[in-house]
Amino acid sequence: MSMNLSPTLETHKHVLIRALAVKDQALLDERLPEIRSADLAEILDQLIEDDDLATALALFACLPIERKASVFGHIPSDGQERLSASIGDGDLVRILDRMGSDERADVFKLFDDDRKEALLRRMAHREREALKRLASYEEGTAGALMTSDYVAIPSGLTVAQAIMRVRQTAPDAETVYQIYVIDNQGCLIGTMSLRQLMVARPQALIDDLMIHDVIKIGVEAEQEEVARVVARYDLLALPVIDAEQRLIGIVTHDDAMDVVETEATEDIHKGMSIGQLKDGVSRVPLWSLYRKRVTWLVLLVFGNLFSGAGIAYFEDTIAAQVSLVFFLPLLIGSGGNAGAQAATLMVRGMATGDVGVKDWGKLLGRELLVAGSLGLTMALAVAPIGVMRGGDAIAIVVAISMVSIVLFGSLLGMCLPFVLNRLGWDPATASAPLVTTLIDASGVIIYFSIATAVLAGI
Repeated sequence: MSMNLSPTLETHKHVLIRALAVKDQALLDERLPEIRSADLAEILDQLIEDDDLATALALFACLPIERKASVFGHIPSDGQERLSASIGDGDLVRILDRMGSDERADVFKLFDDDRKEALLRRMAHREREALKRLASYEEGTAGALMTSDYVAIPSGLTVAQAIMRVRQTAPDAETVYQIYVIDNQGCLIGTMSLRQLMVARPQALIDDLMIHDVIKIGVEAEQEEVARVVARYDLLALPVIDAEQRLIGIVTHDDAMDVVETEATEDIHKGMSIGQLKDGVSRVPLWSLYRKRVTWLVLLVFGNLFSGAGIAYFEDTIAAQVSLVFFLPLLIGSGGNAGAQAATLMVRGMATGDVGVKDWGKLLGRELLVAGSLGLTMALAVAPIGVMRGGDAIAIVVAISMVSIVLFGSLLGMCLPFVLNRLGWDPATASAPLVTTLIDASGVIIYFSIATAVLAGI
């Protein structure tokens, strides 16, 4: 299943394919520089998805080495894997050498051990050791996310000396706007912006200008925490340190925002009882998409059997007042909607760090007030319909049930993420389908229990 290109990229793709077919190198030389690397990567990825690997390789071969590295870094991982399988070790090493250290490590992890060893043998010692170190960090940590291409200068320099050092290291750096100051052991002791450096007096010491209270993070920190710190303090880059406080890398703002997007997408998928998808929905294989969705749906089917069992248990009440059935979907649907809202708010709040387990008591009180108010408002809205459909008694049953079911659903949706978190499970598992299924079964029992009690007393 391949992704759809925009009309502009589709036009570029047809022109490039036609130029390759007729070996019109002049047209290729004219068109390729006009296409941004990310867009060209999208064209190549579609060719790979359409099993036209030969055309993708021919087009990729037309690019200069620097452009190859830029384009290759934008191709999704499965496309990188398939494309690199047809590229020789020597050419692949030259491409990797020109990629950012973090991108290089991500690509390196795609290969089997034999290919890794073959590539490492062709690399210079310094690049080889740096790549092995970056590739060794566990996925989902700051170490796996960081780049080792940054600007660091030793303490004790003057501004003029520091500028010369920045000029020497800047060409290979991921970003030059933030400069880090280290001591003789490589420990991070300060930071300053490029602007500070450029406007300062040449004879001034950087030790007097730098910020000593540096915001930093440990190499083993989870990537969600990295993204949270970058967003909280609005950082261009976040320095990463090891256990000895030595500076070993930085996480740039764009990489941190990629984590935010990935985590948000994962939470949305979990929130609808879908497992994590490695690729986008348009790219994932049909069998994988089916497998990710079917487990929870089948389990929830059996969960809904309890709703049927509840209805069967109250057959006598239903037979006496058939009009009760008219309001059943309305009531349990309202409870499910309220519960799903509450669960979504709590899951997102926990994901962003806005709320924690310690806030449970306070949030419970707030939810009681809000859910009670919502239930009363919805009860007032539906009570006139109850009068028209079944009289005053049915209206009373429906109103009381609405308040009870909305209150119960909201409290269940709010509490379930905290319970799952305490059990060590992902709070996002408190998904809308799970919450609504639980409330469906409970709502049936609440509704008909109230109906039985009220109608029996009349």
